[in-house]
Amino acid sequence: MINRVTHQTVQASTLANLQLNLGKMSDLQAKLSGGKNITRPSDDPGGTASTLQLRASQRAAEQYSRNTDDALGWLTTVDSALQASVAALRQARDLTVRGANEGSLGQTSRDAIAVELEGIRDAMLAQANTTYLGRSVFAGTSNEGVAFRPDFTWSGQAGASVERRLASDTTVRADADGSAVFGEGATSVFALIDTIAADLRSGTNVGPRLNEIDAHLETMLGELAAAGTRYAQAEAAQSASVKTLMDLKGQISAIEDIDLAATLVDIQSQEVAYQAALGATARVLQPSLMDFLR
Repeated sequence: MINRVTHQTVQASTLANLQLNLGKMSDLQAKLSGGKNITRPSDDPGGTASTLQLRASQRAAEQYSRNTDDALGWLTTVDSALQASVAALRQARDLTVRGANEGSLGQTSRDAIAVELEGIRDAMLAQANTTYLGRSVFAGTSNEGVAFRPDFTWSGQAGASVERRLASDTTVRADADGSAVFGEGATSVFALIDTIAADLRSGTNVGPRLNEIDAHLETMLGELAAAGTRYAQAEAAQSASVKTLMDLKGQISAIEDIDLAATLVDIQSQEVAYQAALGATARVLQPSLMDFLR
C-alpha cells in the first residue's frame, strides 16, 4: 500500500521538526542563562529528588554549625571568666600569706590587706556573674540574670545545664556549674575571702585558711581544664561542619549546575541544526501553488 504524501503533510511535518529544534535550543538557552541543569522538576525527577535530600542535609548541617558557633561563644566566655577568677584567687592567696606574718605586720597593714581582699571578692563575684548574650554562663538554664546573689547563694539548679547539639549524635555542655566552680553560700570562695578579711581585722591568724584557698583553687583549675576540653570538642565539630557543608554544596552543584563548556558546544550545535532545518524547509516549501498545479 502506497501512502499518499501531500504538500500539506510535508509542511506540517517540517514545521513540527522546526518547532522541536527551536524548543531544544530554547531549553539550552534557559540552562545557559540560569546556570542550572534543573529549572523545573520534570527536567530531571531523579536529580530533583537527590537535590531535595541534599538540601535537607545542608540545612541540618547549617543548624549544627550555628549551634557550634554558639557553644564556642559560651565556652570562650566561661574560659575567660575562669582564668580571671583563678588569677584573682591566686592574688588573694598571696595576700593571705602576707597577712599570716603576724610578727611583721601591724593592725593598720592587716586592715589594708582586708580591704584589698574584699576588692578581690567583688571582682570574683562579678566574674561569677559573667553573661553571654544576656544569659549567665554559670547559672545553667536560670533566667534570674545573675548566677550568685549578694548573699552568695547560687541561682541555678543542679542538672539544668546548657547543652548545644553539634551533630545528630553529639552534644556539648556550653556553660559551667557555678556552684561547683565557686561553691555557694557559706561554703563559697566569696564567703571564704570575707572570713579571711574579718580574721585579719580581728587579729586572728589566717594561716590555716590557706588550705581552704588551695582547695577552691584546685576546683577552679579542674573546671578550667574541663571547659578547655569541651571547647576543643566544639572546635573540632566546627571544622567538621565546614567540611560537611563544602561537600554538600559540591554534590548539589554537581547535580544542578551546568557544564558551561559542554552547554556552549550543545547550543552552538543546536543552532547549526536549526539553521540547517530552516534551509531545508525553505527548499521543501519553495514551490508556489502554480508550480504545484503544473
